[in-house]
Amino acid sequence: MTAVATAAGQPTDFDAIAEIYDGVFPTHVQEHYLQRRVRYIRKHAPAARAVDVGAGTGVLAERLADTGMEVVALDPFPGMLEQLRRRRPGMQTMVAHGEAIPLPDDTFDLAYSVAVMHHIADPGKVRRTLSEMVRVTRPGGHILIWDHNPRNPYWPILMNRVPQDVGSERLVPMEELLEGLAAAGATVERAERLGLMPEFMPEMLMPVATLLERGVEATPGLQTYCAHNIVLATKA
Repeated sequence: MTAVATAAGQPTDFDAIAEIYDGVFPTHVQEHYLQRRVRYIRKHAPAARAVDVGAGTGVLAERLADTGMEVVALDPFPGMLEQLRRRRPGMQTMVAHGEAIPLPDDTFDLAYSVAVMHHIADPGKVRRTLSEMVRVTRPGGHILIWDHNPRNPYWPILMNRVPQDVGSERLVPMEELLEGLAAAGATVERAERLGLMPEFMPEMLMPVATLLERGVEATPGLQTYCAHNIVLATKA
């Protein structure tokens, strides 16, 4: 599967791929990461009300809503959010960019984004998005960023094979996330690298791959090359 062609330097038109987006990766791999993210949030950042910044088709927002969390799914592409509305007409959605969230200060217990920052790409916009996520989080609430790790050599290979990556992306270093959150007034609680499940892993190999993933995550040195940078911060 190849990327959707766009003008040079232009970001992905997610509305153009909204109908196929959830079928890009095998269901069993998606489920692996969905379960991990839900567990992580419930353990480290439990919340009554959250905003999903760059929610896409809302699969994680939907899963968190199933746990009793009230989630606002925010995304700049209405076609992506329409996929969520078809499945869950009652969930709140909002068409907006992360660098200008049209919501009041101190609104949510949790603001999170997953695989979003590398699509925002522009350093100034990344910084403003982090600042906005802190702004709409209540004091004592959490901000969670879960994004691609530039040190993982697998990403350039995968990003050449999927329709959502068209060449305008920029993998954002961990240090940039830490600095942006600190500048916005948040205190970093956890900064770690997790995940090593290739998106095209055959289902029959998932048990072995899961054990390998856990081993790499637990090994100093190797964990540097895990798939995702994960930063959890608290608003002062």
